[in-house]
Amino acid sequence: MRVNGESGQLIGAGTVSATAHTYGDLTWSGFELLGVREDANGDELVAVEMSSGRLRVLEATDGFLASPRVSGERLAWVRWGRSVMPWDSSEVWAASYLPDGQPVGLVRVAGGPDESAFQPQWGVDGWLYFMSDRTGWWNLYRWRDGRTEPVAPVEAECATAPWESGYANYAILPDGRIVMTIQRGPVHELAVVSSGAVVRLPVPYTSIKPFLAVVGDRVAVIGSSPTRMQEIALVSTDGSGRVEVVRAGADHRFDDVSVPQLIEVQSGGAQVTAILYPPSGDAGPAPVIVRPHAGPTYHSDLRLDGEVQFFTSRGFAVVHVDYRGSTGYGRAFRKGLDGQWGRVDVADCRAVAEHMIDTGRAIPGAVFISGASAGGYTALRAVSEDGPFAMAVARSAIVDPLRWMTTAPRFQRPHAAILASPDSTVRADQVRRPVLLIHGVRDEIVAIGDTIELAEGLRGRGLLAGLLALENVGHYVSGTGLVAALEAELDAYRSVLKDAGLPVPG
Repeated sequence: MRVNGESGQLIGAGTVSATAHTYGDLTWSGFELLGVREDANGDELVAVEMSSGRLRVLEATDGFLASPRVSGERLAWVRWGRSVMPWDSSEVWAASYLPDGQPVGLVRVAGGPDESAFQPQWGVDGWLYFMSDRTGWWNLYRWRDGRTEPVAPVEAECATAPWESGYANYAILPDGRIVMTIQRGPVHELAVVSSGAVVRLPVPYTSIKPFLAVVGDRVAVIGSSPTRMQEIALVSTDGSGRVEVVRAGADHRFDDVSVPQLIEVQSGGAQVTAILYPPSGDAGPAPVIVRPHAGPTYHSDLRLDGEVQFFTSRGFAVVHVDYRGSTGYGRAFRKGLDGQWGRVDVADCRAVAEHMIDTGRAIPGAVFISGASAGGYTALRAVSEDGPFAMAVARSAIVDPLRWMTTAPRFQRPHAAILASPDSTVRADQVRRPVLLIHGVRDEIVAIGDTIELAEGLRGRGLLAGLLALENVGHYVSGTGLVAALEAELDAYRSVLKDAGLPVPG
């Protein structure tokens, strides 16, 4: 039994009556299928008898549920309220449970208003493991019979903000050892935990997706690095460094790969990390593209990025900015964007841009800002005030966070409410630099309407560098749509440089 990608309905051996729900987060208990289903009113934790398709509701809420996990006669899951995001406030629950029955003896294991707890997993030792940021860092804990203890305390993030169901930043080996990711800024590591000791595994990756899985005494990972495309591999856990690539990354070849360096910049009393990709040849000051990442509760990936190489191979430097609000730096840094969206993220991008100019790496007047989704919003806000940016490129951008609170998918609506301020809306009459807008006509996460309205206002002021509406494209631009978007962005930069009498890279 599986979920139909278009309808969101369960299909397979049994027949489950079609409803308005969307299903996901499926797991096999050994006797029945458990999962979560959602409609406009909330989430339900359900159990499905495979042969008959008979469905039972085990738990219901007007908020959100995730990660049902069964071991023997025990059930665990995650829940959070309708007005919060799981990386701000979420709870791990446990109960006794028998197939064909209902959970009994419900216990809140961890989490609360100021704690994010998720990724429950029953261990071979009988403990319930989970991630929590109760110390300010997402670390691994375990619980049994009312007793909770840390497994591997580190001042680093061992979990990823749960944007999707099924994340697994750790995996439990048959012998009870645990393999987990450890993130410090944009850099990921892989480590083995045994008896409280944390031992780093030598792997050729700096970016590891949160989908670890055990295969015998090895762990399957999706990894990449600044010189290595994303690939699936089996990693030995004995410390030998043996990595068997199961599926290599896409065969994208670059004549001269730009290898990044990490830089740190002070901004508003905070230390902000950025990833600098110099242009091919790195011959001195260059046009610079500052790129705030999407999310915004995410981080810049330290991996080979075809979009970055597209520009560096044409003489531009690219700088990815982990502005305040990014993950990988602890809870306090992650919460630094609350109520300040369009302010501190812009300040951090501006500080990085000014650092590039002051250190002689950027040509004054040839510094641009470009972002997608939430990064596109930051780019638009950055050119709505004075600063070093000569132009903004906004792809699939959020234009009005206040309106987006009502039009975004149900999961994301609290995000805008938590981050936005009363003056969050991008207004055409406040924009001070040219803007290129790129948007998919079929975007269901951020509808194109606000972008079209903004484009009309900018056109009237002579500040619209272009509006590229991509037919049959949604929120995430790829394939031929991405090629068209990158070519339009490059042409726009070259036009600004030419009009300013500045050198235009080849």
